[in-house]
Amino acid sequence: MKTQQEFLKLIDKHKGILYKVSRMYMDNSEDQNDLVQEIVMQLWKSYERFEGNSQFSTWMYRVSLNTALTYFKKEKKKSERFTFLENVDKVDEVDSNEKEQQLELFYKAVHELNKVEKALIFLFLEGQSHKEIGQNLGITEGNARVKLNRTKDKLQNIIKTYGYEF
Repeated sequence: MKTQQEFLKLIDKHKGILYKVSRMYMDNSEDQNDLVQEIVMQLWKSYERFEGNSQFSTWMYRVSLNTALTYFKKEKKKSERFTFLENVDKVDEVDSNEKEQQLELFYKAVHELNKVEKALIFLFLEGQSHKEIGQNLGITEGNARVKLNRTKDKLQNIIKTYGYEF
């Protein structure tokens, strides 16, 4: 029987997945926190059925993304979907400030993608191969490659419309 302590250790070890998925799908910290809680709850509910046929992190990606996709469907679409932070802390280093602005712009652009495109970008940024992306999303490796390339192009075009390129 799997214990709560084992589960909590694994969650703590891979907690970055939770925060990355929530940030990818939700645009404010309150919604992100709600999604993290929902993902943890779903992980706990299905932990008994985790057989260890894959790495825990791979299983966690799949549950997290499926939960985010379901949760995202339930959320109302907001009239104004994206806003930049109104009060950005002043950063002494220009490079740090520039990187933070780039990251905010990136996430703003990601929020314009559909749910599958978000999953593709997330898994790509996590360093997964086309094969792994396909397995996690239930599509072929070739389909994952094509969809990912199209999504990267779309993301680049969104960023260009904001008047900024990385």
